[in-house]
Amino acid sequence: MTQDNNAFKPYLNGVSYAPTMSLTMARKRAKMLRDIRQFFAMRQVLEVQTPLLSQAGNTDTFLQSVSAQVTYQDKPTTYYLHTSPEFAMKRVLADWQVAIYQICPVFRDNEIGSRHNIEFTMLEWYQPHYSLTELANELGALLEVLYGYPLVTNHYRYIDAFMDFVGIHPLTASIDALQAVAVDKGLTGFDFGIEEGFNGDKEDSRQSWLDLLFSHAVEPNLGHDLPTLIIDYPPATAALAKTALDKDGNLVAKRFELYIDGIEIANAYDELADGQALRQRFEQDNVLRRRHNLAPMPIDEHLLAACDDLPPCSGIAVGIDRLLMVIAGVISVQEVITFPSGLA
Repeated sequence: MTQDNNAFKPYLNGVSYAPTMSLTMARKRAKMLRDIRQFFAMRQVLEVQTPLLSQAGNTDTFLQSVSAQVTYQDKPTTYYLHTSPEFAMKRVLADWQVAIYQICPVFRDNEIGSRHNIEFTMLEWYQPHYSLTELANELGALLEVLYGYPLVTNHYRYIDAFMDFVGIHPLTASIDALQAVAVDKGLTGFDFGIEEGFNGDKEDSRQSWLDLLFSHAVEPNLGHDLPTLIIDYPPATAALAKTALDKDGNLVAKRFELYIDGIEIANAYDELADGQALRQRFEQDNVLRRRHNLAPMPIDEHLLAACDDLPPCSGIAVGIDRLLMVIAGVISVQEVITFPSGLA
């Protein structure tokens, strides 16, 4: 769950039906979408459209999917609005073997705030035979188009950022040490639900303490001078990314996230194409969901089957609304969308 105290104004200029986004901002948004499509057309990246509804769901422990009750062949069936088009796009990529992108609405339940909305817009693309470095370069080229001037992107290892702003090594510090630093900074596990539902197994809470410290002590400092790519994440955050040893011999997730003005904008993976390994990760996610008293999610068997034919590739998801926020210099996502979830 993500919430904050910067709730949107219930009405704009006293008009109950009015969008929270101005006409001027709507024109900026339309231009951004045109520029993105032109950028990918010039690179011969194919635009695709995949379903919003799926019988499978995202197993990520802390992502809440929006469910929908539909009638399929006269039988009541639960579907899920996708939290990302990733699973379906990888099925397309496995068959077509060409670079693809998509701009679409995605849904994450119970996320409301100045940077969050239950429904938001995502740009996602996949480049076969691209390394993460090549994908980062392409992201930089896209940012230059959208900003309208050359940009330099800073690369910052997760370990280094954590040590600079938290003061301890994230991969070697004990859970007790992480908890002690969090408490010292006024952050408690109880307030954020870390200690609940783990059945006494403290190891399961390790990444939660890291996430808590990173989000509150590190993220706000990132990307203020230059757009910043955080690279080499803890292996527990790999999700659908590969893992590898870094230069110091630490096992890390081969992924990066883009931060601008302290806001997470994009998330990229060196994609893991191993159906058996992904099944194990999804099943472990569901174990953790049960420990948190969350319903397990149906695993996407089509995705696992597609892994056998998925080419080596890197992929990235970009939050369109947040990117427009930082480019336009506004502080609330409600200023860059027409109707927030509470007014839709």
